[in-house]
Amino acid sequence: MEPQNKHHFGTSNIPILAHHCCLISLFFFTIFTNTQALDYADALSKSLLYFEAQRSGRIPYNQRVAWRDHSGLTDGLEEGVDLVGGYYDAGDHVKFGLPMAFTITMLSWGAIEYRQQIEEAGELEHTLEAIKWGTDYFIKAHTSPNVLWAEVGDGDTDHYCWQRPEDMTTSRRAFKIDENHPGSDLAGETAAAMAAASIVFRKTNPHYSHLLLHHALELFEFGDKYRGNYDASVGVVKSYYASVSGYMDELLWAATWLYKATDNKEYLEYVISNAQNFGGTGWSISEFSWDVKYAGLQVMVSKFLSEEKHKKHRNVLEQYRSKAEYYICSCLNKNKDGDNLERTPAGLLYVRQWNNMQYVSTASFLLSIYSDFLRNTNQKLNCHGGTVDHEEILNFAKSQVDYILGSNPRNMSYLVGYGPNYPKRVHHRGASIVSYKKNKGFIGCTQGYDNWYGSQEPNPNVLVGALVGGPDGQDNFEDRRNNYMQTEACTYNTAPLVGVFAKLLHIENLKLVRDCDSLLVASFK
Repeated sequence: MEPQNKHHFGTSNIPILAHHCCLISLFFFTIFTNTQALDYADALSKSLLYFEAQRSGRIPYNQRVAWRDHSGLTDGLEEGVDLVGGYYDAGDHVKFGLPMAFTITMLSWGAIEYRQQIEEAGELEHTLEAIKWGTDYFIKAHTSPNVLWAEVGDGDTDHYCWQRPEDMTTSRRAFKIDENHPGSDLAGETAAAMAAASIVFRKTNPHYSHLLLHHALELFEFGDKYRGNYDASVGVVKSYYASVSGYMDELLWAATWLYKATDNKEYLEYVISNAQNFGGTGWSISEFSWDVKYAGLQVMVSKFLSEEKHKKHRNVLEQYRSKAEYYICSCLNKNKDGDNLERTPAGLLYVRQWNNMQYVSTASFLLSIYSDFLRNTNQKLNCHGGTVDHEEILNFAKSQVDYILGSNPRNMSYLVGYGPNYPKRVHHRGASIVSYKKNKGFIGCTQGYDNWYGSQEPNPNVLVGALVGGPDGQDNFEDRRNNYMQTEACTYNTAPLVGVFAKLLHIENLKLVRDCDSLLVASFK
């Protein structure tokens, strides 16, 4: 059960009775203005529900997404290893290691930066559960120091069928990386996820935190020692999650997270000494995604500049920062011509037509983090197109989130289940077919295509909290199940939003209290 203090309005010296009257008036104000105001509390709690819909394995007793049931209970059996659990990444039933690990890294980063705000909203427990569902699986998948299971199922046979996960008849063959089949990018991202999660669980579950850190250290060592791209070792992933950026960004990213988790200078030295030859201070990139980690890494490393103990590395850290600022300025449209991210006519960041919203959610997260950094260090950002303060950066991040939630030409929320108007025909096997709980009759491999895929009807199950691929470069969106570029949702789309929703909710609550307090002070004069 959730704590009662779901919306925490801070404290005040105003007499308690007056404060209560104020809160009551705010309560009614919120109800009557809710048509215009965006409800970040609702968006936050719904975003966390999505991860429950994506669960593979044995569904727990406290599952809130009631239309899902157990699935993938024999995963790993052919290979003699227990690979039950983890997440389906999108609308199909393959468990892809790289995007799953990035999802957990981003959920963890959000929980580290905005833990207090998530807790104030009454959603910390659900956030920890979402992270742990992933890390429990990674512990299983890391069967020995130099072996990590990279994937369960394969995209080709999986995409041939349209079935509920509970009815799966497709191959559940598992694929691994090891000394002879390296995958430094996958090992690095999984190490980053486990290191970040170890920080999240440090106070509430120290034993588990220690276990995660142990796996993270081993995975980083494995990825660094046996170098190579995972898609060269696991060929079946090439058509789905090919490692275009290579593995150097993930090794730097993992080392940065391990430095944060351990405070061991060796990891910082790794990030400094490999800065140039691994591209950390060389690549100016306007994308942050499950594949390309440079911008996230550069933002993280920039924050080290505010600590006295990093003084001797100032020169290299400043180089990282200049690349981080290139990314931030390109989002804000303040770089030189041609070096900015495109935007739709209504102002949404636009990177590419396929699942564009993933880049919007990661950008919103990094902008929010960098805004905090500038505010906390009392600095401004100097872009080619002018100086920007922390408020302008945060306001732009908010504009992107608000677009997602319905402040757009279509008045459509791209977060499924939020608001009155959202995508009803999400490209998702489980959501598009009658729930297994309602009809346990077996639905065969192609039966789903025959009876459900082409239907014009809305999905029988609402995939609450899923961020879909979103509109095209002209703000157009077609709510069709077969329009998977726009209507498929992925775990790594929603994961960065959890922390940002919590931050925006916190700011709204503080604003309400300030407005309220000034009203009351005025009324006492």
